[in-house]
Amino acid sequence: MNRQDWPLGIEPGQKVVIDLFQPRDAPGVAALFNAVYGKDYPVKVYYDPELLARENAARRIISSVARTTRGEVVGHISLFNSAPHPKLFELGAGGVLPTYRNTAKLLTRMMVHGPQVAAERFGLEVVFGDPVCTHVYSQKICHGLGWTTHAFEVDLMPANLYDQASDPDSRVSATMDFKTVVPNPHDVYLPAVYEDALSFLYEGLDDARQLKVSEQTVPAGLATRLESKLYPFSQLARLAVWEAGEDLSEALAKEEDAAARQGVRVIQVWLQLSRPWVGQAVTMLRERGYFLGGLLPRWFDRDGLLMQRMGHHPHWDGITLEYDRAKALLSLVQEDWGQVIQRR
Repeated sequence: MNRQDWPLGIEPGQKVVIDLFQPRDAPGVAALFNAVYGKDYPVKVYYDPELLARENAARRIISSVARTTRGEVVGHISLFNSAPHPKLFELGAGGVLPTYRNTAKLLTRMMVHGPQVAAERFGLEVVFGDPVCTHVYSQKICHGLGWTTHAFEVDLMPANLYDQASDPDSRVSATMDFKTVVPNPHDVYLPAVYEDALSFLYEGLDDARQLKVSEQTVPAGLATRLESKLYPFSQLARLAVWEAGEDLSEALAKEEDAAARQGVRVIQVWLQLSRPWVGQAVTMLRERGYFLGGLLPRWFDRDGLLMQRMGHHPHWDGITLEYDRAKALLSLVQEDWGQVIQRR
């Protein structure tokens, strides 16, 4: 390869050090994202050096970078909080310069570095990622690091965010793979309709739980309390249900109408499995067309349950999975979707 062909003018084959982000890395990260993704990466903070530096300084983002001895950024990945529990971090926004992708498992090493540093310095207790299901590369990395698949996000993102030639209506699914850093044993209540599915998922959890069946009814007078967040670029809405009260259906209807006006195609709902009446909440959700997504370990510090709804037929055909556990979970999700659809 001639010098003029080096991406970003960075000489291939240099020694690389993985380190915590420093403000001087910000322009290099922005250049890296332009080189790897063009202008198409949906989270724009990584293109803005000043904003990225501020977000890292505030610890809303914790970036790990792969840097040559000359200080050139050739790789990046970051941790960020996307769950209700502030000590549960998502790992994502990964990218490696094309000429360094064969450099001694660089992406994997960054994925090890970020959670390790965040646990030591910033209080991380659980980490998760969203390996997409259009290929198995990221699934293999997570599996190799000892992460476990616990949930399945059906039609999470528009396919054209990854491939502009894709059908505009097509979407990409992802698994949710978790790893516990600091254990937190506690009691959880399994909705009767999902007792078998959740028991299967809990068999693979790297922490201890006492499993009980949810048999209580919602306490009289308990009001629903939830928080919603919209993601316009992915046409996605996420609803964190802090309390599922008697008025849950009415509260959901209001949020669903608001989401529809914003062009949302997929709605995710997070329920607390620490509530003895979570089974009644699940019944309400299934009546509204929501189906199983899976287990969310430590989502509220205590465990959560993912349920999801979409107005279109899920794009099952585009899903590629590597491991038996994820395949078994997908079968459970598809079966529940079919049962919910038949009831409506």
